[in-house]
Amino acid sequence: MQRGQQWLKTLLLLTGVSAEVEGNLEPAQPQSGDSEEPDNYWLTIDDQNLNSQQIRNLIGTDGSVLDAIQYLANSVLNLNQPPEEQASYTIELNGYRVKREAEIRALAEAASQEVRATGREVEIKSLSSAERRQIHTFLKEFSDLETFSRGKEPHRHLVVRPAIAQ
Repeated sequence: MQRGQQWLKTLLLLTGVSAEVEGNLEPAQPQSGDSEEPDNYWLTIDDQNLNSQQIRNLIGTDGSVLDAIQYLANSVLNLNQPPEEQASYTIELNGYRVKREAEIRALAEAASQEVRATGREVEIKSLSSAERRQIHTFLKEFSDLETFSRGKEPHRHLVVRPAIAQ
């Protein structure tokens, strides 16, 4: 976690932003099957000394800059790390991830209700790959539903549909 905090603080300094980075560990949830999920570190950028323009720039349109920083963190910080030492990093600023996760969960719930009510598939557009992954994770516990992605970036969509009986 400290390595992640230092990396993010340095990245911010290189962009001209001086901010502290707080780290929190979100322990991995036990999964069924053999593959153990890595621990998830939340690296929160302290926004106390940032102005509103800096915060907007770091979050970006629809979280695009925050997503890019998070992608970079996960790529760089796990490079050459043995699998058992790899971790997942979530970059947070100004409560954006927490608010967006609530929105994503609401989208997933609405889509699942619509699929169950109509029996037809529902396509959810305008999600980042990380957000599509969140919905896959939220809905995988429901055996009557299945999710998959369709299309190519940047026009890739998540599809929720009734599960095909096996």
